Amino acid sequence: MAIEKVQIGDATLYRGDALAVLQELDTPVDALITDPPYSSGGLHRSDRAQPAGRKYVSSGFEGLAHNVDFTGDHLDARSWAYWMTLWMSAARDHLKSGAYVMVFTDWRQLPACTDVFQGGGFVWRGLVPWDKTQASRAPHKGYFRHQCEYVVWGTNGPCHQRDDAGPFPGFITKKVVAKEKLHMTGKPVEVMEGLVAACTPGGVVLDPFMGSASTGVAALQSGRKFIGVEKSPHYFDVACRRIEALSKAL
Repeated sequence: MAIEKVQIGDATLYRGDALAVLQELDTPVDALITDPPYSSGGLHRSDRAQPAGRKYVSSGFEGLAHNVDFTGDHLDARSWAYWMTLWMSAARDHLKSGAYVMVFTDWRQLPACTDVFQGGGFVWRGLVPWDKTQASRAPHKGYFRHQCEYVVWGTNGPCHQRDDAGPFPGFITKKVVAKEKLHMTGKPVEVMEGLVAACTPGGVVLDPFMGSASTGVAALQSGRKFIGVEKSPHYFDVACRRIEALSKAL
């Protein structure tokens, strides 16, 4: 796949495979904040290999405009861990010393994610649970709700003491509002704002799996720069339109 590059104000957006783009990137980065495909949605390989829409979209919501399938969410456990280690290692080459690293995952992939986080060369420093509130779905009445997703966070090397910001909240609460979504698994901008706040003021935020660019919106609105990568042509177009509209409004 050929790499397409679009510059919109302080945002540099790439359409292409994340690993390929990361191998060519030449910009020093202050924070990596991303929501990669989980390859989850089931306990067995046959479950994980289903289309994303079948795994993550509740019955009756299939026709919503943001529920367009995306690729890369079908790997088995070992393949996913290997792939995660590859792109995280490639991303590390561009991160400044002490740069923050924040990667979303769910409960099924949490143990593997903490392993590959360290396998990619980063220092794992903790978890930030994202509470989606009791509006989140539950499989049936006997279950505890799958109410949280998790941000595995750490740094590229030392965690430098800050005089300008922090400590930051170790827990985020934000309900998902379906009508506000532009991506099937998109995160609310308010969630991303809480994470972007840790990045150096005026710094560069990198998201190798930007989807509809919620990370980019949070970064640009706070006066930071953004580098985003997206493989899906549909979601890349969504991200470009969203960032262009925001740039005109700022």
